[in-house]
Amino acid sequence: MSLSIGIVGLPNVGKSTLFNALTKKGVPAENYPFCTIDPSVGIVLVPDERLYKLSEFSKSAKTIPAVTEFVDIAGLVAGASKGEGLGNKFLSNIREVDAIAHVVRTFQDNSVIHVANKVDPMQDISVINLELILSDEEVVSKRIGSLSRDVKRNIKEAIEEENILKKVDKVLEEGKMATEANLSTEEIFKIKSLNLLTLKPMLYVLNVSEASENIKIDLPKNSLFVEIDPVFEKGFDDLIKKSYELLGLETFFTTGEDESRAWTIKKGSTAPIAGTAIHTDFKDKFIRAEVINWKDLLDSGSYAEARAKGKVRTEGKEYIVKDGDVVEFKI
Repeated sequence: MSLSIGIVGLPNVGKSTLFNALTKKGVPAENYPFCTIDPSVGIVLVPDERLYKLSEFSKSAKTIPAVTEFVDIAGLVAGASKGEGLGNKFLSNIREVDAIAHVVRTFQDNSVIHVANKVDPMQDISVINLELILSDEEVVSKRIGSLSRDVKRNIKEAIEEENILKKVDKVLEEGKMATEANLSTEEIFKIKSLNLLTLKPMLYVLNVSEASENIKIDLPKNSLFVEIDPVFEKGFDDLIKKSYELLGLETFFTTGEDESRAWTIKKGSTAPIAGTAIHTDFKDKFIRAEVINWKDLLDSGSYAEARAKGKVRTEGKEYIVKDGDVVEFKI
């Protein structure tokens, strides 16, 4: 499953430094704005001690963890939605990712320049969010306009979509993110093709420094956040795990002598759908699955003992695979 998280923020807040430290991929991280012109993509391993315990349990020859894809996107500036600082290009790069990691600089350090010549985290957040809002306003307005002919013809689908977009447009005009329009899952699906920036799940990544003074901030209500220090490489495991969760992902395992492996699925996946993470044939050819919680397996000492205790369950097509399940698919 290939889902990606875009690392965004103002120029010079530490995006590329974070990306380099996360992925060990050598993108530029010089001390000046716009050093990153094209997005760089890095694959990051998801830390999960459960996998390594299963690998030890099975004496596996290989251990293969789950991964998350991070995209380093060049810095946005005020006016990006109008093309400032190559803004249109960067905004289009954000539209292509599934979630946003919004990097916010909180540390004071005169040797590291700030695009506004002043470290003000709340102002920085406002600048970025406003550009996302303005860009979405333009997209929504154009779409409403293109629907007008079908709406006049009383086409049901067009009328439904227009009503949804009007809800979104209202909150955008109020300077709020589209997530505050309280759309239902069905409504979000109906406008999914627009790839609205302010509907994407967002994680605030507070770039702190042990070596400098840090400014405390009050994030928007119910915001997800994590603190990281790229220089001292702290907070990365937490960032990776929260990003994985932000994408609505979870992990099931397969384990044996050949390999122990973590497989990535969307939360709520049925057994046949989860099986497609291994091979697409598993969906249509699925017969049943043998399932046990990873800890129950370890505590039992062996599969044979786990079966004797009734810990290994046989599940059918309707079973919702849970995070931490160890699954053997029968096809």
